[in-house]
Amino acid sequence: MNQVFSRPESLKDVQTHFCPGCQHGTIHRLVAEAMDEFGIRDRTIGIASVGCSVFLYSYFDIDVVEAPHGRAPAVATGAKRARPDKIVFTYQGDGDLAAIGTSEIIHAANRGEAITVIFVNNTTYGMTGGQMAPTTMPGQKTSTSPYGRDIKNDGAPFKMAELLSNLDGVAFSARVAVNSPKNVLQARKMIKTAFQYQVEGKGFSFIEALSTCPTNWGMNPLQANQRLADEMIPYFPLNVFKNSENL
Repeated sequence: MNQVFSRPESLKDVQTHFCPGCQHGTIHRLVAEAMDEFGIRDRTIGIASVGCSVFLYSYFDIDVVEAPHGRAPAVATGAKRARPDKIVFTYQGDGDLAAIGTSEIIHAANRGEAITVIFVNNTTYGMTGGQMAPTTMPGQKTSTSPYGRDIKNDGAPFKMAELLSNLDGVAFSARVAVNSPKNVLQARKMIKTAFQYQVEGKGFSFIEALSTCPTNWGMNPLQANQRLADEMIPYFPLNVFKNSENL
């Protein structure tokens, strides 16, 4: 019998530690498949941020640098400028990138740094107890917004893919989701495009991936997946917000 589905070479053969229903593993696989397809594993450097995303180094068979909280784009900038022959990407969560790391991501994008950013948006601080994040949706209850996010007091959620698409230095910005086979296939295509932009030297590329956090949402995996479809995607629409090739 021919094997038609296997672990990407860019992923280590280890057991996952992520919570049941967490979709980091799916996103990891899509990133690894892009590396394998372009044959870039041996020259790729991953920049791990603080949060659940930090475990990048446990799963990818590549060189990984751990950055201080929110500073992954700055560390990636240094790595890429020092070694322009390398493929450099950051892997960040919403509490990391859109909160403490807001300045770093905006300025790296605005400068057009030749890096790829994978941004996992699950609308909560996953590692530290489910606090309200910059992406927490209106009315969403968290450990620090037990009555729901109040736009009047807390402001509206950041829509990072749209925000960054307005910067001249950004070559590619898209939002994807991994809650269904159809969306996973589209996410695979967009992640591949983001890495292709770097491989071909086209500039800064950004992927926002909508993901679930069943543990901190207080849901089982099926409920969380349905919530992503019913609530997150309508608020954070899936789209390519900037593609410099089409400008």
